Amino acid sequence: MIDDNERYARLYEHLLDNRISRRTFFRLLGVAGTAAGLVGGQFGFMAPDAWAEVKQIRYDGWGGVVQKAEEKAFTKFTAKTGVKVVTGSYGSDEEFLTKVKASSPGDYNVFKSGEMFRYADAIGLGWGVELDTDNIPNLKYVIPKLTSLLKKLSKNNTLSGVPNDYGCTGIAYNKNKVSVDELKEKGSKILLDKKYKKKISGWDDWNTRVWYAAAATGQDPNDIQDLDAMWNAVRQSRDVVLKYWNSGAELMELLANEEVLISDAWSGRVAALQNQGHPIGLYIPDKTQFWTEQLFVLKGSPMKPCEQLLNFMLDPDVQVEVAKSQFYPPALDPTKVKLPSSVTKLPAFDASGKLDYLFNDTHYWLKHKETWSSKYQEVKAGY
Repeated sequence: MIDDNERYARLYEHLLDNRISRRTFFRLLGVAGTAAGLVGGQFGFMAPDAWAEVKQIRYDGWGGVVQKAEEKAFTKFTAKTGVKVVTGSYGSDEEFLTKVKASSPGDYNVFKSGEMFRYADAIGLGWGVELDTDNIPNLKYVIPKLTSLLKKLSKNNTLSGVPNDYGCTGIAYNKNKVSVDELKEKGSKILLDKKYKKKISGWDDWNTRVWYAAAATGQDPNDIQDLDAMWNAVRQSRDVVLKYWNSGAELMELLANEEVLISDAWSGRVAALQNQGHPIGLYIPDKTQFWTEQLFVLKGSPMKPCEQLLNFMLDPDVQVEVAKSQFYPPALDPTKVKLPSSVTKLPAFDASGKLDYLFNDTHYWLKHKETWSSKYQEVKAGY
C-alpha cells in the first residue's frame, strides 16, 4: 500500500522530470488527500482531467536503427501534441518484463513487444489496460487479422496494445548454393538434411525448434500429436547444425560470411541482407511461423497521451517510414492503404491483407512452455 508521503514524493518526482506542470503539481497537492485511491496506480490520486496535462511518457524498444527511426517520429509527435517521449531500450522482452516487475506502476508506459507470448504474459501479470479505440482512429487501417489475434489474448475482447508490424520465421538460403526447386521439394525437412550438415543454422529458441520439428514431421505446430517424432526431429536438427544463433546480428553474420547456407530466419533480417547486396533468399514453406509485433500500454500509464502516441505510430506515413528502417511490413492493410514498392517488395509482405498463414496459438504454447522449454535444453545438451 502506498502511503501519502510516498504519493507526495512521487508527485514531486514527476514534477522534476517535467512529466506534469507546476500548476498541476500544486493543484494535486491540494486534492491528494481527498482523492487518494479513487483511480488506482501510481497516479491513483490524480483527478481524471489531470492526465491531459501530462508532459512526458516513456517508450521502450530494442534500440538500434529501428528505434532511431521511431525517435524521428516521436519528435514529430511532440511537436504536434506537446508530449515528450523519453526512450529506453532492452535486449529481450524477458529483460524488459523483469524491469517492470521491479518498478512502480507508471514508471514504464509503452513498450514494443516482439512476440504475442509477451503480450499474453503482460496481460496475465495484470499489467494490461483497456484502450479506448475511439482515441485510436488509425486502427481502421490495420490488417483485421492482426487486431483479432491480440483481442483473443486480452480480457473482454479489448486491446491493451496495437499491432505495429508483422513478419515470419521462414527459411533463409544462399541463392548461389541452394535451389528453389530443392526447397520446394524438401520444405521444412531441409533444415534436417545431412547433405548440408554443418552448413545449417537455426534460432536457439525452444518455440522455433519445436515448431519446425513439428512441421518437418508433417504435424500441425499448434496441435502436435506425435511428441516422440517431434523430439527426434529436434535431435536431428542438433546433429546437423553448425551452431544455433542467438541474435539477428549473429544470424546475418553466419549467412553473409557463408558459414551456413540454410537457416530458419526472421524475414526482416533476410531483407536487411538483401539490402546489403548478399545473395540470400527467403523461402516460406507450408506451416511457416508468422507473428506480429505490438506496442503495448502498461497499467498505470496516462491513457490519453499513450493512446495519442499509438494512433500517431499507426499513421500510414509513420508506419511506412519505420518499415523502411526495420525491414518488416507495417501493420497496414494494403487493400486500404497504398504502399510504396519499398514495402511491397519486403519478404513476408502479403498483398492480399488477409495473412492466411499460421500464427502461434499463444494459449496452446504457453500451456506447454515450461515443459517443452526445459526438454529442449536437455535435447540440445545431447539427451
